[in-house]
Amino acid sequence: MDKKSLTAVARQQLKLAQSATSGRSSQTVYGGHQRSLRQTVVGLSAGQSLAEHDLNGESTVLVLSGRLQLRSGDKSWKGSAGDLLVVPDARHSVEAVEDVAFLLTVAM
Repeated sequence: MDKKSLTAVARQQLKLAQSATSGRSSQTVYGGHQRSLRQTVVGLSAGQSLAEHDLNGESTVLVLSGRLQLRSGDKSWKGSAGDLLVVPDARHSVEAVEDVAFLLTVAM
């Protein structure tokens, strides 16, 4: 068994995002390309975004701290700490309304 503090990883990724020119940072905490489940903690500085993209497989976003907005087409959903958003099976983007850290879970 492996144990990680998502709070600590989120804090670290936010710190790295704030010092990165891209305003973002991420760390896979479970899985990867060799597994069907991947979990990644993403940190985004306020105003930064993940441009519109597709994901293969089912995915969710669990907001660990801060606030974000998930957009797909003409629909959007706001998320704040503790919210779980199911990512639509369509092109989508994520924007940091304020400094935000979230757990992205993808099952392929």
